[in-house]
Amino acid sequence: MEYVLTAAEMKKYDETAIKEYGIESLVLMERAALETANAVVAKYGKEIYVGVVAGCGNNGGDGIAVARILQEYGIRVEINMVGENKKLTSETKIQLEIAKKLNIPIYYGVEHTLYDVIIDAIFGIGITRAVEGKYRKAIEEINASKGHVVAVDIPSGVNTDDGSIMGCAVKADMTVTFAYRKVGLMLYPGASCAGEVICVPIGIPRVLTEKKRMGVVTFTDKEADLKLPDRSRSGNKGTFGKVFLAAGSRSMGGACQLSALAAYRIGAGMVRVFTAEENRESLLRKLPEAIVDTYADQDDEGILSEREQQTLLSGLEWADVIAIGPGLSLSNRALDILQTVLERCDKPLVMDADALNLLAKNDVLLQGLAFGRRNNDASIVLTPHLGEFARLMKYPVSEIKKDLLGTCKAFSKKYDVSLVCKDARTIITKRGKLTYLNSSGNNGMATAGSGDVLTGVISGLLAQKMTGFEAAVIGAYAHGLAGDYAREHASSYYIMAQDIINSLKYL
Repeated sequence: MEYVLTAAEMKKYDETAIKEYGIESLVLMERAALETANAVVAKYGKEIYVGVVAGCGNNGGDGIAVARILQEYGIRVEINMVGENKKLTSETKIQLEIAKKLNIPIYYGVEHTLYDVIIDAIFGIGITRAVEGKYRKAIEEINASKGHVVAVDIPSGVNTDDGSIMGCAVKADMTVTFAYRKVGLMLYPGASCAGEVICVPIGIPRVLTEKKRMGVVTFTDKEADLKLPDRSRSGNKGTFGKVFLAAGSRSMGGACQLSALAAYRIGAGMVRVFTAEENRESLLRKLPEAIVDTYADQDDEGILSEREQQTLLSGLEWADVIAIGPGLSLSNRALDILQTVLERCDKPLVMDADALNLLAKNDVLLQGLAFGRRNNDASIVLTPHLGEFARLMKYPVSEIKKDLLGTCKAFSKKYDVSLVCKDARTIITKRGKLTYLNSSGNNGMATAGSGDVLTGVISGLLAQKMTGFEAAVIGAYAHGLAGDYAREHASSYYIMAQDIINSLKYL
């Protein structure tokens, strides 16, 4: 697990290291420059012609120090200063004087970009306004170059806190970021400018985050972070949990198949599906392991019959975990199923797709989520994509995107749930928990049924006694890893939801 910091948090840790631990700013700068120079050499070798484009702040000082170290390695390097000398920080002024004494070529303005590698050190994490004037011109010239681009800490022009582009931004092939990953490197569109991200230590004491209880974290190491439930050697199908899945209308039968199969493939012992009667034959043919109960999904405005209601209640009583929503529809029968689940069952619950759309249309049911469950162990997990989340929040998607992290946190403060907000970077929040920003997955997973698979994965983990937040975090990470394995064995264009399920075997 790694912490992902905002600009303010990173600056606080820098200041604490300097003022409370006596680690000089120039020492941190030297370490950052050395790690960056070593990353450049490891990636591109020493037979390269390097141009450093440096600003006036400490990010520029980092870049100038990188130039000096590369020259020590025998690499041809030049420095291109952007900005005004009178605005140089004290550390950057020292680095520039050293570079002059070592006869490193220094230009004021970007003379050319005919380099094999360009080091972007114009702005650091502190950018707060749109890039204009000579800075914009420098960034445009970097982006127009044919050389490889390495960003120092964060690509210039990317907002550190939300990944937005401040007018324009450097498009890097690699970013060497210092001490901790930054939020702007993970959220889009900033992530699309970062290229390969390498997080390197620079001497900031890890003790500063040991007692951290709030903030954002991510997983970056499968071996350390993918902690699936233990499998008892003496276990049986009941040991590994029973999932009851209410899903699949007569026109959306595939959704329940995908969710049910994913729950099995992640390790659930038994899956029972409550679905439209039209889906029975197909479901049993494709997934004979499933138990199937049905109801009549008719055109009229009726609700479940007494027999169907009893079948539903029997399934809820049987189960360890409930999942509801994939392909369920917005019919009165679907609403009746949802109301019954929320009113009559107090077991761990995953809500996705149409269950969320029904919630968004029914304020009474939605507000009920604010007060928690009678059984404190009965977690609720909501898994909306941005459109569904916007309907729950009653905000336009465009507004939510302006502060996606903040909006997710606000929702979790209001409702006692684990929220899994699905986007190019899935965000998971819960009251009193560190916010999780998922780093696994790829654009090939933007395909029909991918969300139904995630519902099954989280439900299957819940059935194996994970808490709701644990199942949400590990489920999102495992789901993304499976998508990454699917891409490795084919391509982003080829992936379908079934390929994600099939790739769970590689975890």
